[in-house]
Amino acid sequence: MAQNFRRYTAKNVGTSNVLIPGSGFDSFDTLVGVHCTNTTDNTVFVDVFIDDSVSQIYLVKGTPIPAGGALQILDGGAKIVVQSGDQLVVKSDTTNSVDVWVSAVDAISS
Repeated sequence: MAQNFRRYTAKNVGTSNVLIPGSGFDSFDTLVGVHCTNTTDNTVFVDVFIDDSVSQIYLVKGTPIPAGGALQILDGGAKIVVQSGDQLVVKSDTTNSVDVWVSAVDAISS
């Protein structure tokens, strides 16, 4: 069975919640990579969580990323399954400070 790989991005994430993807996932998908890069000259602190419309489940909370550094949320083969309507949310403590790249496998239960 062929799989549909997807990528979602967000540039210059700041102090407001940024929803990835903006409309929510549309099926049972698997997140296989979440990469956050600090684009500033100072350390920033990031929150990354899943909003399932009932709860906010944190993957990382207040995690520092040094100036010019990066944080790989999923590593070592870890995967996270999301359902229809779930949203990945990213927020920084600093305005326009983080770029995000998310890799996912779409409709994995098909």
